[in-house]
Amino acid sequence: MSLPDVSHYKVLEKLGGGGMGVVYKAEDTRLGRFVALKFLPDGMAGDAIAIERFRREARAASALNHPNICTIYDIGEHEGRHFMAMELLEGETVKHRLNGQPVESGELLDFAIQVTDALEAAHSKGIIHRDIKPANLFITQRGQAKILDFGLAKLASRLRAGEAAGMSGTIGSEAEEELTSPGSAVGTIAYMSPEQARGEDLDARSDIASLGVVLYEMATGRQAFAGNTSAIIFESILNRKPPSPARINSNLPPALGLIIDKALEKDRRQRHQSAAIFRNDLQQLKRDLDSGRMTAAKPTEKSLAVLYFENLSAAKEDEYFRDGITEDVTTELSRIKELTLFPRSAVLAYRDKPVTAPQVGQQLGAAYILEGSIRRAGNRLRITTQLVETGTGHTVWAERFDREMKDVFEVQDEIARSISSALRIKLTPQEEKAISRRPTENSQAYDYYLRGRQYFYQFRLKGFDFARQMFSRAIVLDPNYASAYAGVADCCSMLYTYWDSSEDNLNEAEVASRKAMELDPELAEAHVARGLALSLRKNFDEAEEEYEKAISLDPKLYEAYYFYARTSFLQGKLEKAARLYEQATVANPDDYQAASLLCGVYNALGFKAEAEATRLKALQLAEKHVELNPDDARALYLGAGILCQLGQRERSLAWARRALAIDPEEMGILYNVGCVYALLGQTEEALNCIEKVLGHGAFYRTWAEMDSDLDSIRNEPRFKSMMHVPKTA
Repeated sequence: MSLPDVSHYKVLEKLGGGGMGVVYKAEDTRLGRFVALKFLPDGMAGDAIAIERFRREARAASALNHPNICTIYDIGEHEGRHFMAMELLEGETVKHRLNGQPVESGELLDFAIQVTDALEAAHSKGIIHRDIKPANLFITQRGQAKILDFGLAKLASRLRAGEAAGMSGTIGSEAEEELTSPGSAVGTIAYMSPEQARGEDLDARSDIASLGVVLYEMATGRQAFAGNTSAIIFESILNRKPPSPARINSNLPPALGLIIDKALEKDRRQRHQSAAIFRNDLQQLKRDLDSGRMTAAKPTEKSLAVLYFENLSAAKEDEYFRDGITEDVTTELSRIKELTLFPRSAVLAYRDKPVTAPQVGQQLGAAYILEGSIRRAGNRLRITTQLVETGTGHTVWAERFDREMKDVFEVQDEIARSISSALRIKLTPQEEKAISRRPTENSQAYDYYLRGRQYFYQFRLKGFDFARQMFSRAIVLDPNYASAYAGVADCCSMLYTYWDSSEDNLNEAEVASRKAMELDPELAEAHVARGLALSLRKNFDEAEEEYEKAISLDPKLYEAYYFYARTSFLQGKLEKAARLYEQATVANPDDYQAASLLCGVYNALGFKAEAEATRLKALQLAEKHVELNPDDARALYLGAGILCQLGQRERSLAWARRALAIDPEEMGILYNVGCVYALLGQTEEALNCIEKVLGHGAFYRTWAEMDSDLDSIRNEPRFKSMMHVPKTA
């Protein structure tokens, strides 16, 4: 069908059409430019709802002025047919761009950043698109993203009241009710958010989920939620979690896969809470990739991740033993300089999960995966292991060890040597010596040590108390167990710092750390324990010597950099603290603690851009940790501080309250939640928390003097009074 000229538009050719419109290329004879004219189809000319949706699209889009949203120039009616004049775009929709193959990661990242920026502009105007899908996303020939078709958009009340400039005619509440009645699902089924599929009230996070589905398809070449019937698709959206895109596309940066996974969360509270946050995560990833801090390249030739072995023992409580053996095998392998090891935190997410070695290798970017199982029965031990190549899925090496408990260290040594042999790595004499060293000859002492280490990681008063008991029992069985002495020292230092600043704790930390060093001068952990104990005495020069020695013995030891950074911060050496925290994040890229504390140091130094970038990364790490450990109060309160600084006040408060509910009398929780209250401007709540803490040790008072999180209450008379009250026993 050909159309005559419409008003001052000369119709040239038909470009295409869909359920809600037919589009023609036309020339605007007044302004001398080409435009796209969109008409309602003939069959909808008398459909009041279709006409209102058509007008709504024009009103919603015209309220926005953004380079990544298709511009509406005009709206009118010609011979009973409604039309709008729009920006003429040259390129293709994402629907036409997709051909069952993944989009290149760099192109995908640029596209996602542009679309999230456009959505942020729309959401800030109170406009929710509600139909984000490949057909409504356009890529111009120059690579510019454009959002199309706001026909299903929901306008906030202020826009319905006609406050947006240039909008004539408003959508009244009755029309709004008719167009989107409660309990009805609007949008395109395969790209709906779960709340959209349930017909619930929608907010901006629904668009985030829909965009996540689109990005998933662009990243993998597959639909996230597919099916032959609407019922099957609805069921998938509501109940099924698609495989992570990084599992399907091994060339996808794992971090991009995590960002897309987050957008696809069923619970909208677990998604990015705004398009701006979504965009910031994408931009941070792009900066990391561009700067070389993160790479989308294939795994390095000799990189390895050790999965937590499967616990086949009858006793569930044997998991501490399984965890300990796995971590010690990782430690043994980390002594091989030619081998790149992924840290404990990187593989925690896969513990006891039904994933294959190649899937994990693709997601982490590891060339090889070591997996296995442990069965303990009485004094007998069976350990099976296999080394799998990520790219091929082939087993490179496998072995079964049937031994007695006293041979557990020999098994660990054999595993390390076998893997180095399989990967054609020649061990140096120093590496041979390091692998051959045994921390103890007493298997029962080792068992107690593993129990203590499990509780130490909890970072709670009861955990440190119990860990100290377990380490002490190990020492009774083996008075020459250097690692157990270092464990006792660290427990006492933590207890002195956060809960009980008694002279007894401080003395025990000093004595135990000195004993650990005497027993094993080559044990890096012993020097860290000694440095921490010395720093509590404010013997900072000696403490720094111990930290430096630990780093020289083990340049990969995260704790050496982390505690050295904390000691530097307490001395006011901010630039040195920043550098050491940065090194800690390199030693363990998946740890949220160093990244969280680094944000505060950057703030104190006035490095705003660095602080903002690190804050986004720290939040991502904290969220991942909380997902795996929902009762970890430390992750919750440090994450709460980051959320507050990112402007997510409600979520920040919720995380802080969750942390406080875990143990409302614990000093570390009270101090950090007090910081969050101070950042939120809740002065009385902040003072109440800090007041309970400052009587429990000089550490908190010293830290509070340097902590920029407390700046909002620093001039409060009550705070000043607290800071000058001598500590009580």
